Amino acid sequence: MTVLIAIFWVCIALLVYVYVGYPLLARLLGGARGRGVRAAVPGEFQPTVTVVIAAYNEAPCIEATVRNMLASDYPDDRLRVVVVSDGSDDGTDAIVRGLGDPRVTLIRQEPRAGKTSALNLAMPGVGSEVVVFADANSLYRPDTIANLVAPLADPEVGYVTGRMVYKAPDGSLTGEGCSTYMAYENRLRAWETRLGSIVGVDGGVDALRRELWMPMRADQLPDFVEPLAVRERGYRVVYEPRALLYEDALAAAGDEFRMRVRVGLRAFHALKDKAALLDPFRFGLFAWQLWSHKVLRYLAFLFMGGAFLANWALAARTNAPFWALLMTGQLLFYALAAWGRTAGTRGGPAPRVAGLAYYLCVVNAASAVAFWQFLQGKKQVTWKPRT
Repeated sequence: MTVLIAIFWVCIALLVYVYVGYPLLARLLGGARGRGVRAAVPGEFQPTVTVVIAAYNEAPCIEATVRNMLASDYPDDRLRVVVVSDGSDDGTDAIVRGLGDPRVTLIRQEPRAGKTSALNLAMPGVGSEVVVFADANSLYRPDTIANLVAPLADPEVGYVTGRMVYKAPDGSLTGEGCSTYMAYENRLRAWETRLGSIVGVDGGVDALRRELWMPMRADQLPDFVEPLAVRERGYRVVYEPRALLYEDALAAAGDEFRMRVRVGLRAFHALKDKAALLDPFRFGLFAWQLWSHKVLRYLAFLFMGGAFLANWALAARTNAPFWALLMTGQLLFYALAAWGRTAGTRGGPAPRVAGLAYYLCVVNAASAVAFWQFLQGKKQVTWKPRT
């Protein structure tokens, strides 16, 4: 019985720490440390920029995305776009060629080899000072690129990520939960920036000093490995909230789940590859951040499962109303998540908290599947367009 009680409270404590404790500590320590970014005023710092987009069968959105980039409030002669078509067979290539803008370059990757290989293929031909990584469905605000590169005026900064805002055009709860979750992540990144560096980026609105780029294996996650490599070399990775990216959230839970499994699997491999950064004797505060924000966050499904099973056993083996009350609380949480799924499927209204509860369950279930695949040695290289 004592072991079950210990398991329950340890799991609860870890969950509270991951989702509440660490963000609060990051805010407090960030406020005390207060490492600012010596960013230039947008418009005064205008390095040459290449936007690199990896695309696979993105005919429905690629034209709008490229035109959106070209329409940025950034000097025409200092901006170009490179689209790497990863074996697309839906007319994506023809659409890009048909734009007829000399600032746009199309590269064909054949056979299909995934996003990371696409970036590796494009980067040797990129001669600009800064590289911006965008997704094929990324839509930037006109001043996003200028705001994104401004922090790179600080010589200590090597990588910048912007603010992704998920929209839920159909009001689906998966989308609403995702939007709330990203708002939480964005706030945390702002606090982490004041600590020195953030530990997670979006991938669709990122800027990197060209000379810091390092080729990666095809199975590595560029949105995770590349910024960690930049931090490993002594540069800061920071968050710039004025660099806005608008993207539709995934309306279908299955789409969100599959995307989260793919990202989670590659993140586990990335953490393995960059395990040196977890050493507090070498990387100090950043190692603590990486453990707290990534390792424990991705393992939160273990704490959720452990708390539930231990509580269930305690409620069944004892007559104490305390354990029955806690079990009821957990069941109500999962019932709320189930309500969120049902309402989202039927298109009916439900409180935002139901969408968030459902989204947290989707994220952690996906992490559990990804972790199992990681233990089996599985890897995923290619992707499907978001739907």
